[in-house]
Amino acid sequence: MLSIAHLTSAHPRRDTRIFVKQCRTLARQGYRVTLVVADGLGDEHDSGVHISDVGHSPGRVGRMLASTRRVLRRARQIDADIYHLHDPELIPAGLRLKRLGKIVIFDAHEDLPLQLLGKPYLTPLLRRLLAAACAVAERHACRRFDAIVAATPFIRDKFLRINPNTVDVNNYPLPGEFDADAPWREKRQEVCYVGSLSALRGIGELVEAAHLLQSPARITLAGRFSEVALENALSALPGWQRLNRPGHLDREGVRAVMARALAGLVTLHPEPNYLDALPVKMFEYMAAGIPVIASDIPLWRAIIQNHQCGVCVDPLDPAAIAAAIDYFVRNPQIARRMGRNGRRAILEKYNWPAESEKLIQLYQDVQAAAGQRRLAGSHGI
Repeated sequence: MLSIAHLTSAHPRRDTRIFVKQCRTLARQGYRVTLVVADGLGDEHDSGVHISDVGHSPGRVGRMLASTRRVLRRARQIDADIYHLHDPELIPAGLRLKRLGKIVIFDAHEDLPLQLLGKPYLTPLLRRLLAAACAVAERHACRRFDAIVAATPFIRDKFLRINPNTVDVNNYPLPGEFDADAPWREKRQEVCYVGSLSALRGIGELVEAAHLLQSPARITLAGRFSEVALENALSALPGWQRLNRPGHLDREGVRAVMARALAGLVTLHPEPNYLDALPVKMFEYMAAGIPVIASDIPLWRAIIQNHQCGVCVDPLDPAAIAAAIDYFVRNPQIARRMGRNGRRAILEKYNWPAESEKLIQLYQDVQAAAGQRRLAGSHGI
């Protein structure tokens, strides 16, 4: 039985939905699967997947140094056939595993150099220097890995120039995970945003938009603020009183929020790292059968217009966001029709079962290639 270890040092298990989804799919296919995490919550078994915890290290530096060392140590103990890395700080561990003769796959969730250019806590000069250094290190390491899994077609095209064995496996939802059949008459006059709450994700504009609403609508912000100072500043604005703040929710809570909402918000700022991204929440809204109010980013606009499943707005314009919310509140039949269109697109195209086939094929291909290399080596070729 082929054994596969997914390694992460940066994501506690509550934030590893994509990894767990991948692992459960593999377990159902008969693979022996281990997910290594570093959150201090202990080991457990989940749907045939063994979750192995190496302990939590506080702070960014602790995670990047202590946690990565413990993840590598546990990875060697597991002695898997294939190692699938999910964090850039694990790249040195991946190179070590390669030197030990292991099959290693790196999962590029984001364009890391572009992401560094958008970090607000770094000075502009430091951003450019770190992004350039990161790009060099990334190219050096990823040429040596057996394959690259990219989260979007844009990232795939970037890595194809570095490693020809690159595929995109998009984090599309499981259609059955969301209640798309929630009775529309039971919907509330509210819209929702689900995810991390930060300035670059447009939360400030959403609070301002709440104050400008002409309808009785409320905005549900489901998630945690990444910056305490931002939460404190926004809580003083008049729009704060038009918000529902349930905090971080489990998957059942997320489903409940989407089931009662008239629309879902994904109004991220047009930062370089978002321009070619495929935000998970946009497809989850579609899977839940509600229309999307999204940033007017060309890639997102093409999807939304092609499937007639929402509207695009300027994410930096609170008045435009408020007008879109009011539109769906005042036109529930249009909202319902667009929600159905989005759900149909998920069933036909943007769904995890179709993507998982690409991942399984990749594992089979790298395992076969490794076997051919060993056979050639044994014959002295």
